[in-house]
Amino acid sequence: MLKTETRYAIDPATAKTLDTEALRSHFHVDDLFADGEIKIVYSHYDRLILGSAVPGKGTLTLDHVTETGTKTFLERRELGILNIGEPGQVKVEGQTYQLAKGDVLYVGMGNGAVEFSGAGRFYLLSAPAHQAHPTKLVGQADAKRVELGSKEQANERVIIQVLHPDVVKTCQLVMGYTQFAPGSLWNTMPAHLHDRRMEAYLYFDLDPEQRVFHFMGEPKETRHMVVASEEAIISPPWSIHCGAGTGSYTFCWAMAGDNIDFTDMDIVSMSDLR
Repeated sequence: MLKTETRYAIDPATAKTLDTEALRSHFHVDDLFADGEIKIVYSHYDRLILGSAVPGKGTLTLDHVTETGTKTFLERRELGILNIGEPGQVKVEGQTYQLAKGDVLYVGMGNGAVEFSGAGRFYLLSAPAHQAHPTKLVGQADAKRVELGSKEQANERVIIQVLHPDVVKTCQLVMGYTQFAPGSLWNTMPAHLHDRRMEAYLYFDLDPEQRVFHFMGEPKETRHMVVASEEAIISPPWSIHCGAGTGSYTFCWAMAGDNIDFTDMDIVSMSDLR
């Protein structure tokens, strides 16, 4: 079963007028993972699509999605697939890939239908593409790992860069995930902006009774949303994006926009936040 939803872009002046419920309706994505379903959220920020596929006991096929305006989903798109659950399988152009938890499969533009099976809980990220690149499975050992932060600042973490120029060639999709050391909760301070690229966050591996407080908005007009495990945030280019959890968690980040330079960001001083 395929379910789709469209989220339209809004400007920061409009965002200032939104109450909590309206803010969440634009930027927060819940009920994302459901057995036997593919869910697609089509964002008008850089046309990024985020979604999920949970095969359960059957097989799910991602092929035609009306919102893309193309005959097949990947006709003019690339796709990143992160497994956040038990081992599962993804089949592309007759080849089956085995994804353990934490593995990412990159699928280039022009491939046909994508099939999902097994016990995996697959998080999907897709951006428009102009060039076809080879499909590639990236295991955790293949990713680029960057250790940052400190215990004293409660942000000791490892950034696992997967769809990154040093690991996989893509058109514009940049993707990875961040894991925290025990006792560390903050990402990413000081906060930053990158007006040339939007971003999406998926928070997972969070105990059911715990929450993450995700901060967004212009630096001098910050807002927050309370997020549970396996819920996502769409972060517009004009917004900061950082968070703190009441317990340990992991989050997947993904970007689409003008470039694939991971370090292209504008740091916001702590003294400028309001």
